Amino acid sequence: MTVNSAYRLWRAAVTSRQIESALSRAQLICKIRGARLTPLRRRVLELILSSDQPTGAYSLLAELRRGRGKLGPPTVYRALEFLLANKLIHKVETSSAFIACGDIEHPHETQFMICDDCGATEEIRDDEIVQILRRLGEGRGFAVERQVIEARGLCPACRSAQR
Repeated sequence: MTVNSAYRLWRAAVTSRQIESALSRAQLICKIRGARLTPLRRRVLELILSSDQPTGAYSLLAELRRGRGKLGPPTVYRALEFLLANKLIHKVETSSAFIACGDIEHPHETQFMICDDCGATEEIRDDEIVQILRRLGEGRGFAVERQVIEARGLCPACRSAQR
């Protein structure tokens, strides 16, 4: 199991240097893949990287409108679709929010641990879980194309606070 500590979001502060480094890597990866990280897409990714919680589309829209004036939801959703398609972010399905991918160099299936108290979300990458689900599907004649695994509970900080 690989726990991606570089973007671990349980109350971790991300520095501007880390954000800039992640944006530079994203720019390079897009170039290698033949995709274009436009200024708007880059700004959406920057906002997601800067957040200590998964971020919803309308929160992103509100922040973008501060600097760019009138933007509509479709503009944000197109940027999010691009970032998802290029594996730069993940969608947390239960909250319809977005989180930066902690390993953009290696596209992967991911799982999340989500704190019910504070909303902190941690990306977990466990290839064994992915393989187990694929084998279970194959055994039933089912082709697993996408996996959504989100475990909910309490993060260490919230568990400590409850004691």
